[in-house]
Amino acid sequence: MQPKPVKLACRNVWKLFGEGADRLLAARPHPELSEIHAAGLIGAVRDANIEIREGEIFVIMGLSGSGKSTLVRCLSRLIEPTAGEILFDGQDLLRASEQEMIELRRHKMGMVFQHFALLPHLSVLQNVSFPLDVQGVPRAEREAAARDVIELVGLKGRESYFPRELSGGQQQRVGIARSLAVKPELWFLDEPFSALDPLIRREMQDEFLRLQSVLHKTIVFITHDFEEAIRLADRIGIMKDGEVIQVASPEELVLSPANDYVAEFTKHIPRAKVLTVGSIMQPGPPTDEVAGEVSAAARIEDVADRVEASDQPHAVIDEDGAVVGSIGGQAVVDVLVGRGAPR
Repeated sequence: MQPKPVKLACRNVWKLFGEGADRLLAARPHPELSEIHAAGLIGAVRDANIEIREGEIFVIMGLSGSGKSTLVRCLSRLIEPTAGEILFDGQDLLRASEQEMIELRRHKMGMVFQHFALLPHLSVLQNVSFPLDVQGVPRAEREAAARDVIELVGLKGRESYFPRELSGGQQQRVGIARSLAVKPELWFLDEPFSALDPLIRREMQDEFLRLQSVLHKTIVFITHDFEEAIRLADRIGIMKDGEVIQVASPEELVLSPANDYVAEFTKHIPRAKVLTVGSIMQPGPPTDEVAGEVSAAARIEDVADRVEASDQPHAVIDEDGAVVGSIGGQAVVDVLVGRGAPR
């Protein structure tokens, strides 16, 4: 299958805070972190290169201070990069005028942040329709669009509520609905669930995945929680000290970490949460009678009970429904107990 086209890319993007940042990069296009510090600067983003494909959930993660939020703000030009290129559908956003960027953010970008930033004096319906009001959309049209996304995020019936009358999870749903009201092509979410209680956070992750299955947005999602990242991401970019250390699928990060820093992120994650059926299956048509079918893309955790409880192996199918291998209970058990998983 052909990879999907690149929707957003950054190439050699730098963001140095402090006086003289431009001069340093002009003299030294690729300064070391020690040189940046010696010049009295802060290397928030250093020579970042990523490509985000149309329709994928791309998660940027790292510890606090790693540069992930700064990078996302550079991608949307809420912060001006010091150097580099940012390409949205092939257009270099760093060459766009301020007015062009305002129009792009109003019509093609949606943003959700950790702090819900709802307007307390406006109802749910008014909060959600607010971006359309800013665009000058007539009231009847914007309220109809707002009602559609309110229903989409599961808040139908609460249109007249005010933020203070909602739970934290409901408030975050309003924030998500507001960002979706403009039907963005590109959706930025900066740790949107980190302020929520664990149970509500899990529910919001489920809701997020449900929405993506319906909407198929191109999503840039920030988190510092690796379990959240592996649950949501198609691919993950891990940052440290402003640098993108590795970009890979969750499975690839666990099986082939680029360095000890990446390995530290993954070492406490049960492999059954990350490994897919395809990574441990026996390739080729099954030689025995099978009990059923499982997807090659399914995580071991999700099929373990069914496969392990059966006396017969299960056929493994690809996304087109073709049989590509088989998997038996022993292979699943080996992963669950940390034995025999691929490296």
